[in-house]
This record gives sequence, structure tokens and C-alpha cells, in this order.
Amino acid sequence: MMLPKQELRILVSGTASDSHTWNLVFLQLFLEEQGHPVTNLGPCVTADLLAAHCLEQPPELVVLSSVNGHGYRDGLTAVARLRAEPALDGSTIVIGGKLGVAGSRDPEAAALLRAAGCHAVYDDGDLNALRDLVGELADAKARRVTA
Repeated sequence: MMLPKQELRILVSGTASDSHTWNLVFLQLFLEEQGHPVTNLGPCVTADLLAAHCLEQPPELVVLSSVNGHGYRDGLTAVARLRAEPALDGSTIVIGGKLGVAGSRDPEAAALLRAAGCHAVYDDGDLNALRDLVGELADAKARRVTA
């Protein structure tokens, strides 16, 4: 039986110290092309601003993006702040892009992000993995809706 497609409420955001914009526009378009409404908070979003927006309009998926290489550090602050809010327990949080300044993956930093509550860390900007996750979340939502 084919389940009806379900839209996910997705929020895309830059990290606190990252002023890059085009990556966020690209992510927004990438996710909208998959049929999901996307709110783009833009660059330089503090953890408190991110949490406040998420509390007003709880997203099902939060996609954090970094280009400046401070994503591990800024992402940890953002994820910890979001996970401090019980109302956001149902939100899936992922982060991707250029997350470190060393130019290589940092498995320890990625593990800290996951331990803080980040569902996935795409420290290589893996769009196929993000697409797969979005599909899995939409399918899970369709199963819940039809159950």
C-alpha cells in the first residue's frame, strides 16, 4: 500500500558565527524541491534566537549549516540549547558543511554533537544522506498519520 506523502516542517539555519548565506539558500531550495515547506532563519543565528523560533513554530527537522569551519563549536552550543527545551524533543536536528577549520573530519567533535542530541553530523556536506533522512522522516510521519 502506498502511503500519502507527508510534508515535514523544516527549519534551516546558519550558526552563530557563520555569515554565509548562499549555502542556506541552496539547502532551502534543495529541501523545497523534495516537497517540504522550509523556514530559513539565515546566517549568524544565535542559539537563543534559534531556540526561540523553534519554540514558536516547532519544526520536525532542524538543519544547521556551517561554511566558516566553526560548525563543530557553534553547532554544539545550538544543539545543547535546543535539547534543553522539552517541547523540542520531537525535532530531529542535523548539522553539515565545513564544520572544522583543520580541513578534515573530526570524529571526536562529531561524537560530541551526537551525544548532545544531534541526529546526524554531515561533516562532509553529504546531500544524499540528508535526502535519505528527509525521506525516512516523511515516510515515518505518513505511517503515524495513517495508523
